[in-house]
Amino acid sequence: MRKLLIACIGMLMSVASVQAQTKADDLLGVYKAVQGDEVSKVEFRKNGDGYMAQVTWVNKLKDANGNIRLDVKNPDKSKRNTPINKIVLIDKVTFDEAKGEWSGGRIYDPTRGKFFKVRLSFKDAKTLKVRGSWGPISESTYWPKY
Repeated sequence: MRKLLIACIGMLMSVASVQAQTKADDLLGVYKAVQGDEVSKVEFRKNGDGYMAQVTWVNKLKDANGNIRLDVKNPDKSKRNTPINKIVLIDKVTFDEAKGEWSGGRIYDPTRGKFFKVRLSFKDAKTLKVRGSWGPISESTYWPKY
């Protein structure tokens, strides 16, 4: 009887672990990000023990001269030659099951060349709430999932 009880407990723990990972992986996929007249596709992927989001497409890839636009405002000078359709916007977020959100990372705003703390949660099954903050100032936006 004791062996059966131990086996059942082990099975329940592994099911709970898989469910938590599955919940965390709900973030994976491609989203539509809009800022003013700029529209981007942003893909969330696993990155080590967390998640990252990278731009994969933009509606205005080229400037008026026909050149691919670059991340010229990046505070890291080594990244200023990154094409705007390859910028990493969110990095190092991890899932907090108790809160039902991803946090602990940062979001990059290439229009300002600034980094902010970020928290992510789902408004509904297909809409991601992205909340960036710097001190007491916060701003939220919503990204629909493709």
